[in-house]
Amino acid sequence: MGTPHIVWDWNGTLLHDMGAVVAASNAAFATIGVAPITLETYRELYCFPIPRFYERLLGRAPSADEWRVLDLAFQERYAELSPACGLTDGAAELLAGWGAAGRSQSLLSMHEHERLVPQVRERGIEAHFLRVDGRIGPSDGTGKAGYLLRHLAALGESVDVRRTVLIGDASDDAKAALNAGAQAVLYTGGSHTRAKLEVLGVPVVDSLAEAVELAERLVA
Repeated sequence: MGTPHIVWDWNGTLLHDMGAVVAASNAAFATIGVAPITLETYRELYCFPIPRFYERLLGRAPSADEWRVLDLAFQERYAELSPACGLTDGAAELLAGWGAAGRSQSLLSMHEHERLVPQVRERGIEAHFLRVDGRIGPSDGTGKAGYLLRHLAALGESVDVRRTVLIGDASDDAKAALNAGAQAVLYTGGSHTRAKLEVLGVPVVDSLAEAVELAERLVA
């Protein structure tokens, strides 16, 4: 069996950016006349696929044109706010420690690839990852499952899916991992409430340190 491997999520997991995410979401909502929401409301309502999240706020499904407007407004405002966001507490040390122990790790995000890579590089952690992959092309809000399969395929034989754990903050992370035959550990500091994560049937933790400790046990 191969070396234990972690696939890290970015937004809401390694990057402590929920304040920027909510502010960018509110900027998007304003383009179609939806009132701003709080972080607590965001975490209560947020779901996949993302158009369903907007449906919860609008009371109807967004049109294709509205979806494009919403996504563009979100991306533009998030690009303005995200540079001020730091890594989640302890993240840099955990990445270094996992690698120093001879284990591998990679990063997969639904954030646009061309914007993701500079963000990772600017925070001085790019060298820890075998790959950094973000979303290519327009967002359709449908989730991470297909991206994870392609990410793992690109990693090739250096990674054993049976000894791989995806650490993320959302239901979509758990579903993608299970679909790929990997494990998942979900962190409560991001986009979902603990109650929403606990019904998914995978471990839920309150810190990244706990997530890494548990990942090590799962793939020992």
